[in-house]
Amino acid sequence: MKRSKIAGIGHYVPEKRVTNHDLVKLMDTSDEWIQERTGIVERRYAEKHKETTSTMGTKAARIAMERAGVTNDDIDFIIFATLSPDYYFPGCGVLTQRELGIKGIGALDIRNQCSGFVYGLSVADQFIKSGMYKTILLIGAEYHSCGLDYTTRGRNVSVIFGDGAGAVVLKATENENEGVLSTHLHADGTDAEKLMYENPGCHGGVHKKEDKLYDFDDDEPEFGGIFTTKKMMSNKSYAPYMEGPAVFKFAVKKFPEVIMEALTSNGMTTEDLDMLIPHQANLRISQFVQSMLKIPDEKVYNNIQKYGNTTAASIPIALCEAWEAGKVKDGDLVCLAAFGSGFTWASALLRW
Repeated sequence: MKRSKIAGIGHYVPEKRVTNHDLVKLMDTSDEWIQERTGIVERRYAEKHKETTSTMGTKAARIAMERAGVTNDDIDFIIFATLSPDYYFPGCGVLTQRELGIKGIGALDIRNQCSGFVYGLSVADQFIKSGMYKTILLIGAEYHSCGLDYTTRGRNVSVIFGDGAGAVVLKATENENEGVLSTHLHADGTDAEKLMYENPGCHGGVHKKEDKLYDFDDDEPEFGGIFTTKKMMSNKSYAPYMEGPAVFKFAVKKFPEVIMEALTSNGMTTEDLDMLIPHQANLRISQFVQSMLKIPDEKVYNNIQKYGNTTAASIPIALCEAWEAGKVKDGDLVCLAAFGSGFTWASALLRW
């Protein structure tokens, strides 16, 4: 049976380190407060006006392609997962395609936020299994630092996120002892506004659930004028919004469920697992889930301490580092799991 396997992996993080002590200068917080709630010590920020989501993604892609031993001519399709694209449109897929110098092949953008990489992996896996494509470049990248609120009002969100990119090259294989075993995708939009990037946008208040959301100008014209308004700029509703306790509660419920779904659907248990790579949302969430599932420390890889939450990039960055450190080896059973805005959650089980 044809399967898809990760033939090459790479990651890129910007050089600029921003510590908790750096953020203390901008908002009412402390290193102790941030570490206690998130486990984060520092994060990386892209170089303003020189780096973007797509350029970081391209750097990670080049490393993955070199390690996979493939050239531009070998790539059949590009999938790019991000919530922080260079442009509202077009997407980062075509920008990366241009940077790499690849012409003519399809490029797909995935907008599933923290679950984006696993969703993208599932899409790529189906394309390869169907025989439509043989070699797919999958990228997860984020440039969060350009859109955060660096005041006390925005601290609950801004201290969490960092920038970076990860990429893999997926190839077809006939070897049943390697590759993606299964993927599992879920979503529930009931509480979509609990974690959101409200403005700018075209919602026009249609989804209004709380008075504090969707605050528009009083002098809007009869039509149009809702995408960007002066009031959005003054009240900083263009910054991400998150109800932390609600997100935490939902995450610690869905993370274990989707991990166990991946294992049980393949007739396996946590004892069979060699490595769990959770989306780096919050170290406390990862530790809670690890404790619930009774998975030992050596079988879980976390790097949020030094990179923060890099959303769609966090799983490929962590997977790449774990592989580079020899913690993921040929034949290992690896589970990837993510949860994020939407809400969406997903997992994938693969034999390395």
